[in-house]
Amino acid sequence: MEFFVVRSGEDNPKKCTALKLTRTGRASLVETPRGLLLNPLSKTTLCGAHKYQEVTALDISWNLLETFIEYEPSAKLPFLVAVNPVNYGKPHKLSTVEALAASAWVMGDSKKAERLLSPFKWGIHFIDLNRERLETYAKASEATIENEEKRMINALQGTTE
Repeated sequence: MEFFVVRSGEDNPKKCTALKLTRTGRASLVETPRGLLLNPLSKTTLCGAHKYQEVTALDISWNLLETFIEYEPSAKLPFLVAVNPVNYGKPHKLSTVEALAASAWVMGDSKKAERLLSPFKWGIHFIDLNRERLETYAKASEATIENEEKRMINALQGTTE
């Protein structure tokens, strides 16, 4: 599995996980997506049934997402909680490395996910915090993933439905 990043360069380069991935040879910067595009505006949710050899993450501001709305294949990530220092504990606020690692795990390559996260002190904690969710999503079909997300969100909130 190969990883790519479309980057606009609007964030602090010292805190940019995408740049660290490219410096360590774990991902490549590209101008246009390759393979599956991780896009939070996609109507498709990533699940274990998806199998792509190339995955591209967007490291851009939200106001630029519309540029990629028509790109296919694309998928959004299911409910996960960030552990990166900027958005620790916030649902759906994943760093680029967290998003790419989650996609690898969900599509069946947990070793690749761990390798992506290894340069970051907090990286393995992302797996620890989200392991149940990642394993569930890896086994789920897209048809069942919405119910799994609701169940996990309710469990976090201490409610049942």
